[in-house]
Amino acid sequence: MNSRRHYTVPLPDGFSLELGERTLVMGIVNVTPDSFSDGGLWLDPGQAVEHALAMVAAGADLLDIGGESTRPGAAELAADQELARVLPVVRDLCRQVQIPVSIDTYKVEVARAALDQGATVVNDVSGLLYEPALAGVVESHAAALVLMHNRGRSRDMYRDATYADVGSEVAGELGDRLNEAVTAGMDRNRIIVDPGLGFAKRADHSYAALAGVGRLASLDRPILIGPSRKSFLAGEGDQGSSMRDWGTAAAVTAAVLEGAHIVRVHQVAEMVDVVRVADGIRAHRHDPRKEVP
Repeated sequence: MNSRRHYTVPLPDGFSLELGERTLVMGIVNVTPDSFSDGGLWLDPGQAVEHALAMVAAGADLLDIGGESTRPGAAELAADQELARVLPVVRDLCRQVQIPVSIDTYKVEVARAALDQGATVVNDVSGLLYEPALAGVVESHAAALVLMHNRGRSRDMYRDATYADVGSEVAGELGDRLNEAVTAGMDRNRIIVDPGLGFAKRADHSYAALAGVGRLASLDRPILIGPSRKSFLAGEGDQGSSMRDWGTAAAVTAAVLEGAHIVRVHQVAEMVDVVRVADGIRAHRHDPRKEVP
């Protein structure tokens, strides 16, 4: 029986993430002018905070604040510019919410500043490839680290998108990143892994990675999946990322059934409902002895 493992991920000040009983929902707050889905909508810090608070009210279990777009072809942003975007939002949210706030960055300088303001998770889309010293900064703050599978940079997103076996290669490369983080001093219990749908992966690779989420169980770490509105979900006549919420719902359901512990999404209220149903299906799918009362 392929039951989902339970994990306790320690956070600062004696708090923790309890993962496995149900799937947690992470709300995306992009404080950017150019993100692929909602760029420019929440660039004003006050509006970004209001948007995040609405996500909390809708049932978000975590918030992920990002200041640099990582869409294919995106240019890299200087650390000072990223800090100017995200720090006011992180600061205000950490004062107002009771759920973990994550900073979506691969930069040591940005992560350190956000952690100093109260963030308790760092979501690194490079999996420590860009700035390996990030592991030490996260550990020094007793925070959690999301290691995402990636190859290369956003500006050349698909240059290395060549696979013989997507599931095996993603699991193997994430295992390497995980070992490097531990070697750098990171507590293994604080690490979450993400197969990186859409990153250095064309559409068929992303579908294969999603179908192969269960193969990441070999890493013995909690799994985060971020399918929300990504281009691999686009069908014929696609009218843009905001029209991909039905596809996102299908991908979120698949992720839950495959064993994901956290899903990262734009539309929190809708995906909370999707996750509730998917968790119910999963509970009965993996325990045939259960009967509906």
